[in-house]
Amino acid sequence: MYFIFGRNSSLLLAFFLHLVVYSILFLVRGKRDSRLSDQLLGFFLILASLFIVPWMTGFGGWYDKQPYRDILFYTPFLQPLFFGPLLYLYIKALTNVTYKVRKQELLHFLPGLLYLTWCLVVFVTDKLILKRYYLMNGRSDPDFDRWYSYAWLCSVVIYLLITLRYYQNYKQFAGVELSFADVAGFRWLRNFLWVFTALTVLFLFEQILSIFIELQYARNWYYFLAFAIICYYMAISAYNTQLVRDLKLTFDPDAITTQQNPVLVDDAVNLVDDTWMLLWKHKLDAAIEEKMFLKADLTLSDLALHLGTNPSLLSKVINGSYGLSFNDFINQHRVKEAVRLMQHPQYMNFSLLAIALEAGFYSKATFNRAFKKFTGVNPSQYLKQ
Repeated sequence: MYFIFGRNSSLLLAFFLHLVVYSILFLVRGKRDSRLSDQLLGFFLILASLFIVPWMTGFGGWYDKQPYRDILFYTPFLQPLFFGPLLYLYIKALTNVTYKVRKQELLHFLPGLLYLTWCLVVFVTDKLILKRYYLMNGRSDPDFDRWYSYAWLCSVVIYLLITLRYYQNYKQFAGVELSFADVAGFRWLRNFLWVFTALTVLFLFEQILSIFIELQYARNWYYFLAFAIICYYMAISAYNTQLVRDLKLTFDPDAITTQQNPVLVDDAVNLVDDTWMLLWKHKLDAAIEEKMFLKADLTLSDLALHLGTNPSLLSKVINGSYGLSFNDFINQHRVKEAVRLMQHPQYMNFSLLAIALEAGFYSKATFNRAFKKFTGVNPSQYLKQ
């Protein structure tokens, strides 16, 4: 196959191949484990790899040689109208293992499907029926038509803002509900969304600027390289986040409001008297004595169900009685357990990771942060002391 290897073409080729490999890995793992989030990310990475093809092959000489030029003209490699919907549904599936795509949510993909239909009409009309350029001008790649660039850039920006808002709501939920909030925070996803948003806004600004000032064609190559890099970063981060794959994340914004109205024993008294907390505090202390905190995927809802109350009331008891959030309350007891294990001769030869897991932590990173927060020193420093 004809291809000119140079700095610009080869760099994009390397990222293209890696993105294709990761898309296959995600699709296979998603099918094997019935993980909708992996399948959605797999489709996103396929489209991300195709997104850089025109620039990769363009610098590889395809626009200057037939039949490669027509392949680029008639094949709709750029499908960014699907980027926003896929990312939005991906984060919904990632944060809720019970999530299923509803029929009405398929409408998110309608703009992308309409563009694909138009591309098919152009191909059939020009290439198969008239056998000449008619619906296409034959001078430039339709994927880079100004109207299409504006359409998909606006679509991506809007969906990214919606997705970022959804992520922020999830972060608030995780901080209140989960005892493993650090692990389930998906910081890499937040980083990707912010960088992707900034990159899209920058490219949109350059498109508008090009109306008034003639910009160099090769300048946009840096945008596609940056796009390939951040997508590669997302692929690596998501695939290596093995610890959270089986966590029972069930974030549902519509259901949260139902958990924010606690059923208290006497609303008239509770407004001025907190003595009602004592009963629940005793029950909570009993649950701690049973070492429920050793359950690595313990949630506020789990503990509330065990105590026979609701999450909102239990959260208020923890905040009012101990001055801690649920996450800090559980991790504080896990740290105490870890200290006890470190002082026990039976665990003398255990690694810090083994002790962290024994104490109920989901990862060593969370263990290190919590240990220093509640003891003032790192676990390794504590052992030396």
